[in-house]
Amino acid sequence: MTGAETFGAVSLVPPLLAIVLAIVTRKPVLSLFLGIWSGGVIFTASHGVGQTLSWLVSSIGDSTFNAKIMLIVLFLGAGVALIWRLGGANAIADTVTSSLDTQRKVGFATWIFGMLWFFDDYSNTAIVGTTMREISDEVRISREKLAYMIDSTAAPVATFGISSWVAYQLSMIREGYEAAGVSVEAGEVPDAFALFLQSIPFNMYCLFAVVMVGIIVFTGRDFGEMLDAEHRSATEGKLLRDDAVPMQSAEDSLGEVLTDTPQLRYFLVPTLSLMAVVVGGAAYTGLGASDPGASVFQIAGNAAFVDALLWGTFTMVAVALVMGVASGIASLDEAMETVIDGFGMMLTALTILVMAWTIGTVTTALGTGIYVTGIAENFVTPTLLPVVVLVASAFIAFSTGTSWGTMAIVTPIAVPLAWSVGGATPALLPVAIGTVFSGAIFGDHCSPISDTTILSSTFTGADHIDHVRTQMTYATTVLAVAATLLTVWGATRITPLALLPIGVVTLVGLVYVLSEFDAKRKGLQATRTVQVGKRSTSDDD
Repeated sequence: MTGAETFGAVSLVPPLLAIVLAIVTRKPVLSLFLGIWSGGVIFTASHGVGQTLSWLVSSIGDSTFNAKIMLIVLFLGAGVALIWRLGGANAIADTVTSSLDTQRKVGFATWIFGMLWFFDDYSNTAIVGTTMREISDEVRISREKLAYMIDSTAAPVATFGISSWVAYQLSMIREGYEAAGVSVEAGEVPDAFALFLQSIPFNMYCLFAVVMVGIIVFTGRDFGEMLDAEHRSATEGKLLRDDAVPMQSAEDSLGEVLTDTPQLRYFLVPTLSLMAVVVGGAAYTGLGASDPGASVFQIAGNAAFVDALLWGTFTMVAVALVMGVASGIASLDEAMETVIDGFGMMLTALTILVMAWTIGTVTTALGTGIYVTGIAENFVTPTLLPVVVLVASAFIAFSTGTSWGTMAIVTPIAVPLAWSVGGATPALLPVAIGTVFSGAIFGDHCSPISDTTILSSTFTGADHIDHVRTQMTYATTVLAVAATLLTVWGATRITPLALLPIGVVTLVGLVYVLSEFDAKRKGLQATRTVQVGKRSTSDDD
């Protein structure tokens, strides 16, 4: 018997309990633990303590992948800590502050920086968040707004570039082919990379999420709880609400910068070393796992991106440490203390990550994903397939807090479903893959137990639950537009390339309408004037 047959609807209790408690209490660690414990009670039909602890231990020790991610997070913390204390972050701020003197300019720079750092979402949030935080503080961008801009470019952009995400997505497509009993060799379906490319126009949530950040930045308009946060920041100078509990930040955890003359090389050399090793490592592992004469895309698909990122983050730490000691800015003792402080800065994030992984284990054991997807299968038609897969993936990702786990759960079900509903042809495979990815990222953005959302809060110094609550309004708006257009595609089969511009125009209109409505309802201004240094600069200029 499967977990779904054994536990059914009760399998929804642990993730939903964790999410509701996290939102209500604003204590994600406790909420996650109670959700895991409730799963142990359900799974064992007893007190569940032993099973709960066993799941926690397995999340840390039984998965090589999880162990690598934990090391990557620790090395990112240490690398960011060294760059901070050596003055690299201040040097970036000093270099661009003179030209980035409005919220719009700072937001635009954050948006572009986030899109350029496409090969991994973890390093994206670490580097972009740390670099832009001080600059955004100067123009009174709320921490909630900065966390949103970082989070809504990191993972969505990584789903399109040469990244660990794409490598994982390709492996999921292959899993889906196996589940459907079809093969590339027999000519029944396109190869994994070709299908991935075909799915990009249907990955509408990710495309529109990135566009939405640009719209919010350029219009200077906000709505929902983000409007409240931005109004508070602009009028009172409070980057966080009064009772907020921000995730640890460099300033609080690492102390003062060690130099009065920060230099740009202490940012550029470590981060460029990170990029070079990640790209080089991916190429090396991809070539080693590919046949002679393989294409660039095949090599990328075979690359071990997580290993490459592990090597890259270690290199960043080593390079920064050697530079700091060799230049005399830091003694060896100070450099090593900074490394340890960087590790410590990530402990809250690591704790939540372990809890998030564990609740993913709980939902797998109870069959949560299979149960939800099984319900969807009962009413799927070719017209409804896109929106059903989208919503099912979104709900599972929201409940479990893992987009990769959602892809692993849903793809082997969605691909056979699309093959069957499509009359044993590959016609519906691209939309099935695109909507799985879209729903998984949406759920990740809205879930307080998501790893990427946690890290976005950490590296921007935002209150984690405040970040989730403010981002959720924008993410839901984007999802609604994507779901509507996917439903139109299901009914008309018009090319998605024609629907994408319509979606962009719709988002622009919604931002204007919702911001005006919400501002009038709350008695606030839809756009704001911010104080930069000693000058008043309006984003409407």
